[in-house]
Amino acid sequence: MKLKSIFGLAAIGLLSVSVLTACGSKESKGADDPSVVRVGLMAKSESEEARWDKVEELLEDQGVTIEYTEFTDYSQPNKALNNGENDINAFQHYNFLNNWNSENDADLTAIAETYFTAFRLYSGTENGKNSYTDVSQIPDDAVIAIPNDVVNESRALYLLQSAGFIKLDVSGDTMANLSNIIDNPKNLDIKEVDAAQTAANLTSVDAAVINNDFVTAAGIDPSTAIFIEPASDNSKQWYNLLVAQKDWEKSDKAESIKKVIQAYQTDEVRKVIEESSQGLDEPIW
Repeated sequence: MKLKSIFGLAAIGLLSVSVLTACGSKESKGADDPSVVRVGLMAKSESEEARWDKVEELLEDQGVTIEYTEFTDYSQPNKALNNGENDINAFQHYNFLNNWNSENDADLTAIAETYFTAFRLYSGTENGKNSYTDVSQIPDDAVIAIPNDVVNESRALYLLQSAGFIKLDVSGDTMANLSNIIDNPKNLDIKEVDAAQTAANLTSVDAAVINNDFVTAAGIDPSTAIFIEPASDNSKQWYNLLVAQKDWEKSDKAESIKKVIQAYQTDEVRKVIEESSQGLDEPIW
């Protein structure tokens, strides 16, 4: 059962109720039926669709049905969950969840860890070929492009620290920016650019930290990365999650939700994630 065969994309800025109204009785059944788990997702890649297809397949003999609402605006899935329009959602990491709860005086909670999508450092290119094949080859005074938005810039700087290029005066889930660099022995020129332009900058820089969505869009082979963000205390905040309301275990759908978690956290789904994401996503349960 393909995701998009159930619901179309929710319009930007609209709550899932807009989609549910269009679907009428089907969603009404899902709202009241303990065997139906309503899952909120962002409009996802073929890889995301493949893993949920496998989850559904594993649930076929468990008496559990999944209904989906897809969104195109990151501000909406948690609102829909908080309002009870979905039973769980699957689109965010700890950092996003914690910030959303803080900003909205809410208490949505992580109920399962799913996968980690490591950031990667890619070599600059010249005449269509990578300038470097190993992170150790990056020279002094090299120019490195990183995303300029607050969250991704912080993550990129922690990656550069893990690679041994810089040292920061912050750690853990504290956001870092260029002013937090206290040691830069190679005198790197760290260039802040729009995240969507990091891949395009590969022809004019020595290396770039590129968000994985833009890696795929640019046709870059993830296996060519010269450094991969390691799992650490700094990176756990980027673990992706299944999220529910705080009191979800008291709901009449608790057992069905637990079955969804169990189906997701299987070797079968692990294999689908690893193969369909080209290794970009690492299962972490």
